[in-house]
Amino acid sequence: MKTDHTRAPVLEALVDYRREGRLSFTPPGHKQARGTDPAVREVLGDAVFLGDVLATGGLDDRLTGGRVLQRAQELMADAVHADHTFFSTCGSSLSVKAAMLAVAGPHERLLIGRDAHKSVVAGLILSGIEPVWVEPRWDAERHLAHPPSAGEFEQAFAAHPDAKGALVTSPTPYGAGADLRGIAEVCHRRSVPLIVDEAWGAHLPFHPDLPSWAMDSGADICVTSIHKMGSGLEQGSVFHLRGDLVPPQLLGMRADLLGTTSPSALIFAGLDGWRRQMALRGREIMGAALDLAAGVRAAVEEIDGMHVNDREDFCGPGMAHDFDPLPVVVDVHGLGITGFQAADWLRAHRGVVAHLTDHRRIGAQITHGDDRETAGELLAALRDLARAAPGLGPAPTVAVPSPSDLRMAQVRLPRDAFFGPAEDVPLDEAAGRVAAEMITPYPPGIPAVLPGERLTEPVLRYLSSGLAAGMYLPDPSDPELATVRVVARGAG
Repeated sequence: MKTDHTRAPVLEALVDYRREGRLSFTPPGHKQARGTDPAVREVLGDAVFLGDVLATGGLDDRLTGGRVLQRAQELMADAVHADHTFFSTCGSSLSVKAAMLAVAGPHERLLIGRDAHKSVVAGLILSGIEPVWVEPRWDAERHLAHPPSAGEFEQAFAAHPDAKGALVTSPTPYGAGADLRGIAEVCHRRSVPLIVDEAWGAHLPFHPDLPSWAMDSGADICVTSIHKMGSGLEQGSVFHLRGDLVPPQLLGMRADLLGTTSPSALIFAGLDGWRRQMALRGREIMGAALDLAAGVRAAVEEIDGMHVNDREDFCGPGMAHDFDPLPVVVDVHGLGITGFQAADWLRAHRGVVAHLTDHRRIGAQITHGDDRETAGELLAALRDLARAAPGLGPAPTVAVPSPSDLRMAQVRLPRDAFFGPAEDVPLDEAAGRVAAEMITPYPPGIPAVLPGERLTEPVLRYLSSGLAAGMYLPDPSDPELATVRVVARGAG
């Protein structure tokens, strides 16, 4: 029987809840906005609180007899060619942990691209999984990492044949894509699963000119943030399952360990509505976004001192396998400023908020929510930035290490280093010590330092010079980086 994608079970259940005028003596305590502070209601509006109901015992009955969430997940799975879909209201930071726990357990090995997000490292710390790091493909000219190749995963499996599976990030926040088919084939020859952290790829299934997405490329588990490139609310994430290498009941059990018992119906509704929107009009919507992004890219390329990283910059031998053009990544190195300076100026002087920022780039992601007006405002702001750049002063130097200096030896399990005895030492005394914390430039959120890595002077110099230049480091115990948390001497 053909699936009816005009239906939206969560949204329909919300309509029914309001129409039937149910009187709830359950959480949430604001009781359909009646108890909410008037000043809060004025800012947020009553619609937020009217949609904020219990999922079980609210949207659905006590025994989930209406199968509201189950039907919404089944429709999502059908839309993206998955066998099973699980909704998460805790973001892909939770979803990827659930995926990892479904594939490997304490002291078991998992192959992971070293360009993984900090949430993956948090999963290692919580689970006790032993990572086998697979090196990304490093562009030394642009100081940029692309996903590891299938061949690099093949070599890692040859060295660690007991590994339970692999995890790769694709696309990256910069839009670079991995050879997912090739990596999946490497995994499946060994009958182990491939997890794809596709947090930036919610849009990929819905237009043929976008890179092939994980479920159509042979992946077993795929994690997607609907709030990043889709229409979901913040924290809206899904993880999909295909094939028989990971039982759906097991993945559900692992997710249950981490997920909230009070999920947000608002976030569920956003996920449900996004699926319906894209199942019905996805090709049209994403086609318009691709056309808009192409125009923005061409216009930025005409601005002196700016260059838009494109397929020719990212793809080819030794680099990325594929490319998503919607993250418009602008290299401002030619203006003599850093991406940090550029982002700060755009926000302060033109009210334009860039997403990704690093020592030489800013990212302006174009989505289906943009149009000619927003694109025009972005381009006008970038032209103004180019004119203002000479007055911003010389760009602070960020000491980006060479590829050989960037990676540090993992000498302890992340979990052991993080939870073991630790001490804080001055930054200039930390080289040679074993890190007991993560240190992560954000965005994009790829840790430069992991618990259990032996610290080196080039990486510490990179972080300290980056911090001085405007880099944001949200996770070190000392935000000023005057000290670093390391494993105590003599511990273990």
